[in-house]
Amino acid sequence: MDVTEHKRLAAAGELLRALAAPMRIAIVTELAGGGVRCVHQLVDALGAPQPLVSQHLRVLRMAGVVHGSRRGRETEYSLTDDHIAHIVADAVAHANEPGSPSTAREAVGATGTPR
Repeated sequence: MDVTEHKRLAAAGELLRALAAPMRIAIVTELAGGGVRCVHQLVDALGAPQPLVSQHLRVLRMAGVVHGSRRGRETEYSLTDDHIAHIVADAVAHANEPGSPSTAREAVGATGTPR
């Protein structure tokens, strides 16, 4: 693997790490479906505390997943591009497919026996 390919793969890994939290996936899904949203709109839609939503937005902003624009006293957030929405939508769809690792884990109890 050459240096350029390594950098591309490292960047993809960073993106996936930024998305690796259920709340961040929910934020991206909400922004994908509703376009531009202020923090208080995300708090209402997700039913999560404002500090938690703001913390996750900071991670997403630093990873280049969302962009914030000041509108008076509020910041409006949007996805930086549609690719992010597709990545998350595909991951959620895959996780809900029969036989996917997440649905297989749900079908097996803590002892490893089927429920």
